[in-house]
Amino acid sequence: MQRILVVDDEESICEILQFNLEVEGYEVEVAYSAEEALSKDIKSFSLILLDIMMGGMSGFKMAQILKKDPSTASVPIIFCTAKDTEDNKIAGLTLGADDYISKPFSVREVVARVKSVLRRCSAPQSVPAPQAPAVHTEVDGDSIVYNGLRLDLLKHKCFIDGNEVQLTKKEMEIMVLFLRNSGRVLSREEILHNVWSDEVVVLDRTIDVNITRLRKKIGDYGKFIVTRQGYGYGFDV
Repeated sequence: MQRILVVDDEESICEILQFNLEVEGYEVEVAYSAEEALSKDIKSFSLILLDIMMGGMSGFKMAQILKKDPSTASVPIIFCTAKDTEDNKIAGLTLGADDYISKPFSVREVVARVKSVLRRCSAPQSVPAPQAPAVHTEVDGDSIVYNGLRLDLLKHKCFIDGNEVQLTKKEMEIMVLFLRNSGRVLSREEILHNVWSDEVVVLDRTIDVNITRLRKKIGDYGKFIVTRQGYGYGFDV
C-alpha cells in the first residue's frame, strides 16, 4: 500500500486530507510541523503533501533537507499552500517539488494530483538506459554542478567556468530539471508539468524553441541536451 505523509499546521486540513486519501486506499500519516515530520521515517513514504507557511521550520526548508539527503531525495513532494505567487511556485519547483497546489483547494483536485504524481514517479522508463555512464552531477550547497556548469538555486543564475550565462526563467527551470534528472529522458508531458503552469496552454513548439535557445546559450554543454524522437529530451553524455 502506498503511504502518504501530510504535513500542515492546520489540524482541520490534515483531518480532511487524511480521511479523503484513506478513502482512496492510501495509508496516511499526519504531522503538524516540519520538525515532527522529520522525526518520522521519511523514506518509507510514497509521497509528501507539504505546507509552506508553518510555525518553526518552513516547508521550503524541510524540502531542502530532504532533497539533500540521498535516502529521501527521491520521495515526491507536493506543496499545498496559500503562498501562491509565481516566485514561490518557481522556488518550490526549483527545490525539486513535483507539484504545487494553491489554497483554497478542492479535495478532488488534491486526490487527482496525488494520483498523477504517484503514477508518474512509479512508471517504468520507456527508453532503455544509455550504455554510456550517466552524467554525474553534484549538489554543492545551494547549487547543482556538472564540471564547469553551475546552477545557483538561490539566485536562479547559471554560470559556466565562473561566467554568468543569461537565461530566462523558463530556460533556468529546464536546466534545473535536466540536471536533477541527468542521464534520463524526460517526456514532453513531464517538462510541461514541471516548467509550465497547468493552467497555461503550451504548444510542443514552445518547448522546442526554449531548448534550442538553451543549447546555444550554454555553449559546449549544449551538446549534452539530447533529443529522443518520440520520447522527449534529457541531459546526457
